[in-house]
Amino acid sequence: MEISFWFSTLVIIITIIGVSLGRYPFLRMNRATIAFVGAVVLIVFKSISIEQAYDAVDLNTVALLLLIMILNVNFRLSGFFYLISGYIMKFAQTPGKLLALLVFFSGFLSALFLNDTIVLVFTPIILEITMALKRNPVPYLIALATSANIGSVATIIGNPQNIIIGTFSGISFGEFALYLVPVAFAGLIITWMVIVMMYRNEFRHVELRVARMPKYRIYRPLLKKSVVSAVIMFLAFVLGCPVTIAAMGAAAVLLITRRIKSERVFNEIDWSLLVFFSGLFIVTKTTEVVGLSDHVINVLKFKSGSEVVDLTILSAVSSNLISNVPAVLLLKNVIESFSNVKIAWLTMAMATTFAGNLTLLGSVANLIVAESARKHGVRLSFTEYFRSGSIITLITLALGVLWLSLFMQ
Repeated sequence: MEISFWFSTLVIIITIIGVSLGRYPFLRMNRATIAFVGAVVLIVFKSISIEQAYDAVDLNTVALLLLIMILNVNFRLSGFFYLISGYIMKFAQTPGKLLALLVFFSGFLSALFLNDTIVLVFTPIILEITMALKRNPVPYLIALATSANIGSVATIIGNPQNIIIGTFSGISFGEFALYLVPVAFAGLIITWMVIVMMYRNEFRHVELRVARMPKYRIYRPLLKKSVVSAVIMFLAFVLGCPVTIAAMGAAAVLLITRRIKSERVFNEIDWSLLVFFSGLFIVTKTTEVVGLSDHVINVLKFKSGSEVVDLTILSAVSSNLISNVPAVLLLKNVIESFSNVKIAWLTMAMATTFAGNLTLLGSVANLIVAESARKHGVRLSFTEYFRSGSIITLITLALGVLWLSLFMQ
């Protein structure tokens, strides 16, 4: 006898709440284990068949995540990100210039290497720089998190939700970037302006003394190999090669090496992220199988007269209720109802990404910055983040709506 609709709904709700919060009280479970256990419970109690569960896991998305992480690890091991930090410090002569360089470098790199990777690498570096300069680290941390999120909207490989959208939509890498790079660039300018406005005293015009960067080593052969592989990969993207296949080639080339043991690369890959995605695919597929997704979407639907506005509000609200990746998986089934399917996919990418800047809990990148800062004795509070994040979110969402509405017809 199949489990009831209400029991399935309860399991899904408990799973999504756990994923949104990142933990359960009194249990040492992270998002990956919560999604995995939720998926297993739904399979065991026959809310979804094992065959449907296997079909629900999109291997293109999972594979692309793995391949991009292999690329990221090689860049990190080569010292590339420390090299970038050195250039930032070299040209940062005032607090305003330091903020501008941080915003645009983190935004640009997030579009190429996943936003979570960029904040993970740069948060400790920013803390060391600001403390050496005797500056308040909080505005720079907020800028890092928000600009990494905003910059990541520009490409299919910028963040996990874009990877899913790119896989399901079939939009090419070049076309995706063509539509969303302008919005990302404008969003980065807005981020800089809002942070400067909110922290006027910090960004008064004063000369910065050069901070001593932490010691680091550049592995030049690996750096050259990583850069060449990445350039060829991006050229393949632009020329129309399937994103997963191009990334597969780049990852394979980087794994052929005499200097770096394969175990070192694989030890630094976030395997739990792959488990998290696989579990979420199954959980959200179950919402379709039992008919829950239609009820949820009907409750959240908004009628403004503009499809871009409607989908932006639906995506933004869903992202802050259940997190952006589950929101994309839940809402992908409503895309076909829009008059311009391509712009609808791009709107979802824009809205779920920009909405992540609303609160400290809005995206994994925000949480990484806050947790890393806490370990270094710096507190980034929910309220402190919200003061700037809410303004950045509202302005960038409005900008995204205005831009994409131009192409809806």
